[in-house]
Amino acid sequence: MSTGRQGAGAGGKPPASVEKFADHEVIVPRNVLRKAWAQGPAKAGAEDPVAAAEKALAALSGEFADWMASESERLDTARRAIAAQGFDAARRTELFHAAHDIKGQAATFGFPLAAEAAAGLCRLIERTPEGSRIPLVLVDQHVDAVRAIVREHDAPAADATARALVTRLREVSDAFLRDIGAPLDDDDAPPTAPR
Repeated sequence: MSTGRQGAGAGGKPPASVEKFADHEVIVPRNVLRKAWAQGPAKAGAEDPVAAAEKALAALSGEFADWMASESERLDTARRAIAAQGFDAARRTELFHAAHDIKGQAATFGFPLAAEAAAGLCRLIERTPEGSRIPLVLVDQHVDAVRAIVREHDAPAADATARALVTRLREVSDAFLRDIGAPLDDDDAPPTAPR
């Protein structure tokens, strides 16, 4: 193994180093970000950015339940439009986006099981080629689960009930997807390497 420097780059600085091996080479780029990272103690009076972010998040946390209730209502509205007018592309997209937003936000807002239920609905929509094949009762169960998890979040034993609900929804969704021949998750496929 030999390490060689290639010619100087812009400003006379070496662009990268190259480590040569018998059957390959590894290029190691310069670390130009090292200068940007503050080294040593923070300046006197400067606020820690992580502490500032946590403080801001704590100040907003009282609004999280309201935001989740609003997102749950949006999901319910999308579901009701499908029930009333059918599962066309536009309504399918709206349902997916409403569920996807909850999937992405709920854990941050302190509702991780609502995120899982919404993720299950997204998965169902993504893996079913024709939305009209998805039984409305299965859509209703996912939407109602998200709404119940958000509504009952602070109730005693809510997490255990929500966990059981999310697990059962996954089982029912998997059975439906298998019945229509839709692909399941990659983790359902045989491993490519021994585990």
